[in-house]
Amino acid sequence: MSSVFDLVRDHPAIVFVNRHAGGGRSRSRLARVRALFTGRSFSAKFILTEGSEEMAERVPAAISAGHRVLLAMGGDGTLQSLVNAAHGSEVLLGVLPAGGGNDFAAALGLPKDPVAAAELMLSGQPCDVDLLRARTADGRERLFVGGGGVGLDAESARYSAGVYARWPGRLRYIAAGLRALREFKPLLVRAEFPGSGLPAVESQVLLAGVLNTPSYGAGLRLAPQARIDDGLLTALFVKNLSVAEVLAAVPRLLTRGDLPGSYVTRVSAARVRFSCNRECLFQGDGEIFGPAPVEIEVVSKAVRMLVPLKS
Repeated sequence: MSSVFDLVRDHPAIVFVNRHAGGGRSRSRLARVRALFTGRSFSAKFILTEGSEEMAERVPAAISAGHRVLLAMGGDGTLQSLVNAAHGSEVLLGVLPAGGGNDFAAALGLPKDPVAAAELMLSGQPCDVDLLRARTADGRERLFVGGGGVGLDAESARYSAGVYARWPGRLRYIAAGLRALREFKPLLVRAEFPGSGLPAVESQVLLAGVLNTPSYGAGLRLAPQARIDDGLLTALFVKNLSVAEVLAAVPRLLTRGDLPGSYVTRVSAARVRFSCNRECLFQGDGEIFGPAPVEIEVVSKAVRMLVPLKS
């Protein structure tokens, strides 16, 4: 099997750097990543990007030019842009975690520091991993890498990407959720699991989510048994908690990154369809996709990614 160094012999790797990732902190780490690649004689070209629209243009152009190793330096949203633009092409992808969440990088076994992650990837191996595909009520389809949902998490997305964007780690997502909770209206969700034989779930929830990874929101482990290579997603339902119950759960979320078992119901399946009793939007990896009803399915072995060597 060719090494990643063999793949960049004729065409350098392209590193797409989200200049806004992690509240702009990705740029401060860029020099260290460049130095590592230079020290390891790993040929790479760095391209600073503004967002998903620019990625959608630059990634196909890079593939057409013969580049076969494409890396995203940013968070789950940056990686989401890369996989949507690269899906279906014979390329090897990687992620240098530099965003606010980095849950997919964690599921790959990569450390939080992008330089340490790069070091492991350069001596790593390719691995085929699953993605999720969402189809919203307006007919749009989009792949995402980690987690998404309807309810409080979707309604808090604008805060985590806005006023709290520079807050560190999971504190950013918890603060955004608490802010959105002030305006949250109870949501009745019906979840169906087409083709599985599983019964539908109907419940009043704080959020109804779907995870490919064990965690989302910077390490909130709401689906600890989830895997990114098993052809399954985890649908989860957080019951409609009172404000007092939410506030009481915050210390546990901050320290342990989970919720009491009685608060969460989980179902494993290959596909789920959410419909709601009021207008609501679906988010994936912190990006708003479109309105419910929404159907989410696993795309098994969707992309090949660089991961650390297994011990």
